[in-house]
Amino acid sequence: MVFLGYGKYWRSDRIIGLTPIEQGRGPGQRTNVFIEGQAEPIVASRTEQAILEDMGASDDSFQQEALRQATRELLEAFHEFSPVLRRALQNEHHFDVEKWEGRLGTLLRPAEHPDSAAQDDLFDR
Repeated sequence: MVFLGYGKYWRSDRIIGLTPIEQGRGPGQRTNVFIEGQAEPIVASRTEQAILEDMGASDDSFQQEALRQATRELLEAFHEFSPVLRRALQNEHHFDVEKWEGRLGTLLRPAEHPDSAAQDDLFDR
C-alpha cells in the first residue's frame, strides 16, 4: 500500500502512472495518480518522488529507464529535423546531427550477450 496523503492509500501494483500537477495546483494537490481500471486520476497531496520512493521505484533501474526514455525522445526529435536545419546546425554551430543520432541509437541498442557456444566452452575443461 502506498500513502497518497490525507488518508488515501492505494495498492502499488495498481498504480500505472504519476504526473506532477503544475498548473492549477492548490493546497494538498501535488500529483495526479493514475490507477488501473479508473478513467480519472486520484489527486495526491504527496510529490511524485515521494510516491515513487514508497513504491520502491526510485532505485537506479528507474533512473536508467527515465534516461532511456529521454534518449528515445531526443532521437525522435532529431529524426524530424529538416535537411536545412541539419546543415545550419553543422555549418553555424558545428553540431553534427547524424553523429548524435548514431551515438544515441547505439545507447538504445540492447547489450549483446555472448554466444551460447562460447559460454559452454567455459565448462568443458
